[in-house]
Amino acid sequence: MTQLHNGFTLFLSLLVEAMPFLLLGVSFSSVLLFFVDEGKLVAIMPRNPLLGALVGSMIGFLFPVCECGNVPVARRFLMQGLPTPVAIGFLLAAPTINPIVIWATWTAFRDQPEIVVLRVILSLTIATIIGFVFSFQKDLTPIVQPALARYLKFNPPAKVETKRSRRSSLVAQEAGIPNLLQSGNYWLGQGSSPTPIDNSLMSNGMTSSGMTSSISSKPLPDKLRLVLENTIQELRELGAVLVLGSAIAAAIQVLAPRELILSLGAGPITSIIAMLILAAVVSICSTVDSFFALSFASTFTSGSLLAFLVFGPMIDLKGIGLMLSVFKPRTVFYFFVLAGQLTFLFTLFINLHVI
Repeated sequence: MTQLHNGFTLFLSLLVEAMPFLLLGVSFSSVLLFFVDEGKLVAIMPRNPLLGALVGSMIGFLFPVCECGNVPVARRFLMQGLPTPVAIGFLLAAPTINPIVIWATWTAFRDQPEIVVLRVILSLTIATIIGFVFSFQKDLTPIVQPALARYLKFNPPAKVETKRSRRSSLVAQEAGIPNLLQSGNYWLGQGSSPTPIDNSLMSNGMTSSGMTSSISSKPLPDKLRLVLENTIQELRELGAVLVLGSAIAAAIQVLAPRELILSLGAGPITSIIAMLILAAVVSICSTVDSFFALSFASTFTSGSLLAFLVFGPMIDLKGIGLMLSVFKPRTVFYFFVLAGQLTFLFTLFINLHVI
């Protein structure tokens, strides 16, 4: 009965801690959809895969969201047609490469500034490498969920371009309407059947023959209403997954023997493996995980602490659940393996040669 009570308490703690950041993420995602011209956003992103992955990894510094809020934003980036390395770099690095987390880490490890610096460097490096690796996957259909693949700008439902659609495309370009809003594209998450985005967003009687203004010209109250509707839709989709992931993480925390984990902390290799597992299991928000890691500073190696701080924000149980709403299980497994291997190698080098 005590374990059940502790598990329920941990479940509520994870949920209450994560939900505000998920709300921040879906809100920012909706703002991107209705207030940002994705044509301009795509245009300024570098085409070079390695540089694109690096830029994507650094975007989180401008948009501070944690590992709960980064998934809906990354999904919106993919829907807007941003290069894959940019979206994946952001997905993996944003929970760490942002001013809130950096400040929290500095507060916890004020006496060990090298932990703060190395956390940023390792997170940026690993996210950039993984983003670059996925740049070789030109067609995203095999790696994203079918519900998302149908709506990707570069994978439209209609593959044959007719004279009418070509003429509508030219009219849209002359009117300055972003490609995402052209006829034949669809808005993600509108029930079991796809909903044309031009029908759901271009209201007030606008038809394909009268596409003379874009969403940017709509009145502010209409934009705010659309933002609210899309935020509720995405929160409903991702919130259910977050609840399931938090429940699993809480159950494992209660059942895992903490004494065994502590006994592994002295070895340069076993300490890293233990902290990698712990990071995936406890699913602590990146804004407060540095204080959790600080409690192990006296018994675990510095490299293992970095492994916890770097790997946890990228891959944890509740984060995996959210990622599965965008990517197929095989893709999330690749994220897990690549991030785990790179984190292990870098932090093992730190344990043996640096700190």
